[in-house]
Amino acid sequence: MSISVKNITKTFKNLTAVNNISFEVKEGELFGLIGPDGAGKTTIFRILTTLLFADKGEAVVSDYDVVKDYKDIRNHVGYMPGKFSLYQDLTVEENLAFFATIFGTTIEKNYDLIKDIYIQIEPFKTRRAGKLSGGMKQKLALCCALIHKPKVLFLDEPTTGVDPVSRKEFWEMLKRLQQKGITILVSTPYMDEAALCDRIALIQDGKILKIDTPQEIVNSSPKKIYDIKADNMYKLIQSLNEYEHNYSVYPFGEFVHYTDKREDFNPQELIQYLKNKNLKNSSIKQTQITIEDAFMELAK
Repeated sequence: MSISVKNITKTFKNLTAVNNISFEVKEGELFGLIGPDGAGKTTIFRILTTLLFADKGEAVVSDYDVVKDYKDIRNHVGYMPGKFSLYQDLTVEENLAFFATIFGTTIEKNYDLIKDIYIQIEPFKTRRAGKLSGGMKQKLALCCALIHKPKVLFLDEPTTGVDPVSRKEFWEMLKRLQQKGITILVSTPYMDEAALCDRIALIQDGKILKIDTPQEIVNSSPKKIYDIKADNMYKLIQSLNEYEHNYSVYPFGEFVHYTDKREDFNPQELIQYLKNKNLKNSSIKQTQITIEDAFMELAK
């Protein structure tokens, strides 16, 4: 295993940020920690990259213990924190050269690893990092995390606040890096990005809800989901929450996702109920379950 986490717990004052978590990441795997802000993702990353000590449990990264072998781990992993943390006053080229020097290497030595990413920011190599766009900052940070050819890459919410095109490009870059044998652990609050991982761990309030492939998590969701729409969405949600047979109700884009308690649920019965509530142009149809639906079910 490239990463092994066993019964890790971390508490800050009265808040348990990580609660008895265990998981493993295989060598060469693209593994996702998926959950909302405050779920404990960043704390796990900081423990695995030796920036924090866990209160309980143990963890191994690339055969090195995160406590006993912290110096070795730092030489074998790349870490891209959620907040842009490079030197804003240094140029693109200077930031890269600086990080290469720290790890006792050069840009030229490992250029083959960062080439596909670097050629996109090379036209701006003399621009200060603080003046780059969000997408370009992201690519520079990834280059700096890769410059010493790490065995394991940690990416903490790398696409937060980045435009959709840059998000898509970034995940394409991760797939290419994975093909080069690098193990990647990535965290994200975006449920649509979960489907791009080999396996995922859904996490909420410091606890892992489930670990599996994205498809298996979707397939194991037990209940049917329905898209419901009406002219007044606020009143629709309110009415559905008041409906005696509702199991779950939450907004989902232009629809409300609804699940009924009954196995013999009749959609037309619900439509009649909504009409009686003076909701106009209401419609209902069964829809495909998503990772977000599965997460909402597990988090209930």
